[in-house]
Amino acid sequence: MQMLDDHVVLILGGGSGLGLGIARHFLGEGARVAILEISENKLTDLATEFGDDVLLVQGDVTRIEDLEAARTAVLERFGRIDALIGAQGIFDGNIPLRDIPTEQIEKVFDEVLHVDVLGYILAARVFVDELEKTDGAIVFTSSTAAYAADGGGLFYTAAKGAVRSVINQLAFEFAPKVRVNGVAPSGIAGSQLQGPRALGLENNKQSDIPVEDFTNQFLSLTLTPTLPTPEEYAPLYAYLASRHNTTMTGQTIIADQGLFNRAVISNGVADRVGQ
Repeated sequence: MQMLDDHVVLILGGGSGLGLGIARHFLGEGARVAILEISENKLTDLATEFGDDVLLVQGDVTRIEDLEAARTAVLERFGRIDALIGAQGIFDGNIPLRDIPTEQIEKVFDEVLHVDVLGYILAARVFVDELEKTDGAIVFTSSTAAYAADGGGLFYTAAKGAVRSVINQLAFEFAPKVRVNGVAPSGIAGSQLQGPRALGLENNKQSDIPVEDFTNQFLSLTLTPTLPTPEEYAPLYAYLASRHNTTMTGQTIIADQGLFNRAVISNGVADRVGQ
């Protein structure tokens, strides 16, 4: 038996990166999958890859009417929904606050927090009634940036910390019918997170960082030998989304490759202190 047999799942932001990796894994685990994606070009690529096996809906997670249209499309195609996965997001370029022009701060805040936080809140509100009918699940994406500094800039860090708190509160509010959990990834190979328009970074992606440089920096901080792909994070989402999860709600799994358990003294700090 596959993990997601007889599960209907909607993935927000499933057009690339983490969301696409989740979609591929979920299909392999037997799920019937729908994807809400804002980019027309990404939807074209999805149609080429998946054909009619996946329900594709174009829409913006920050627009209630688009989320409601996605709900209608899912119910018309599948008759129900068992799990809602939030994988959408934008990055902030890891730019320090002092380097952001004062007049742009409010615009950057609005742009990042609208996609990375409000989009999740709106989706939860739009889908909760249908998820209650199936004793369903919500799985949102936080980040290790919610737990430690330097996983992004101030706005991305604030957003992912907010998502972690949203998970806690919604698990309380939606209990006992809907389980609400999250995953907090660290580095993701080939991440397609884009920057905010307010900083002129809408055409910049995390994957634009030279792969060797990013990987070497990441591996210098973690305890695992590789930079995880989106598909390697996906099994965590699959379990939390599935009916097999009968024990967890209000939790965020920190998938940090040992980042928060890394050695400091053995990396030379002791030698420098003793000098």
